[in-house]
Amino acid sequence: MKKIGAIILTTVLTAALATGCGNNKNNESNAAANGGDAAAGTIKIGANLELTGGQASFGDSALKGAKLAVKEINDAGGVLGQQLELVEADNASKSEEATRAAQKLITTEKVVAIIGATTSTNTLGIVPVAQDKKIPLVSSSATNPKVTVDERSGDLNEWVFRASFIDPFQGQVMANFATETLKAKTAVIYTDTSSDYSKGLQKFFKETFTKSGGTILSEESYQQKDSDFKAVLTRIKEAKPDVIYLPGYYEEVGKILKQAREMGITVPFMGGDGWDSPQLAEIAGAAALDNTFMSNHYSPEDSAPEVKSFVDAFKAANGDLVPDGMAALGYDAVKLVADAITRAGSTDATKLKDALAATKDLQLATGKITMNETHDPVKAAVVLKFVEGKQTFEAKVNP
Repeated sequence: MKKIGAIILTTVLTAALATGCGNNKNNESNAAANGGDAAAGTIKIGANLELTGGQASFGDSALKGAKLAVKEINDAGGVLGQQLELVEADNASKSEEATRAAQKLITTEKVVAIIGATTSTNTLGIVPVAQDKKIPLVSSSATNPKVTVDERSGDLNEWVFRASFIDPFQGQVMANFATETLKAKTAVIYTDTSSDYSKGLQKFFKETFTKSGGTILSEESYQQKDSDFKAVLTRIKEAKPDVIYLPGYYEEVGKILKQAREMGITVPFMGGDGWDSPQLAEIAGAAALDNTFMSNHYSPEDSAPEVKSFVDAFKAANGDLVPDGMAALGYDAVKLVADAITRAGSTDATKLKDALAATKDLQLATGKITMNETHDPVKAAVVLKFVEGKQTFEAKVNP
């Protein structure tokens, strides 16, 4: 009987010890699943960005802006008494890599939210993961409407948000600028058919321009990684448009502008925020950028106090580098998430999602924003003109 009693007691003690260990593991797992590191006292935010590949300039700028926001927040005491930790993931400027990076950030790194990607196509690679895993996604600069609203069903992607305005507004801004400021009556649109971003801008520019009485003479196309555009540019030159709308990314845009000017095409070119890279002038040459205009989310020349404060802080942290729009939006995306965590009083995913949706009159580097019913911020845009290869402030357009 003594032996039996000893065996029973040993069994009970072993079970109790195992249960205690199991509870500890569960508690650690729950803490990790909430995006917090109990030991380090951190809240993890994933940065799914284009750090290599064709849009690496965008990702690099957005990351610099995001890091500055994290530093400022942590220096001020963090969020809910914890420090923010930015977990970087390179999507290599590919949609499928953005999907894989999102899965790793959520399942392995246990982030509470993801910022990124910078482009619409790559962000669309993350959307299904965020929706399935129920983790908030805040794209810094994806402007295609279907990022936040499912194109087929028309349903809201309830876990997805963005820090940038959307293509309908951006396309309207440039179409109105073409007709009202440049007095253009005819246009040619030259679209990157491999890009959801480019196709979205093409659609909305065309709608607004034609409603204003303008005529689209032709719609031409190219694809990312194309390098010889002379055949299409010959047709465009023969059409003699008043303006050429070129909604694309800086790598191909730079080559197109260079070849167009070499062929004697002198009319204004216009584009969107996809032009916003220091590499554009390097690829095209400063002279080729004369008489070109782009829409963007902010201008470092804006005299608003919040802009000046951001620009000064960014330059101090990055060797006097002037922040472009992607840097400002990366900064804003982190600030947007941090503000939502603070208002939610928690890193719980559902509470964080609801707080993001309720964002109202939040002052950020690119302006004061309110999140609308489709999770798109209502905010102003700017039109920039290139002078000697550099962006100069031309106009500010309110929504």
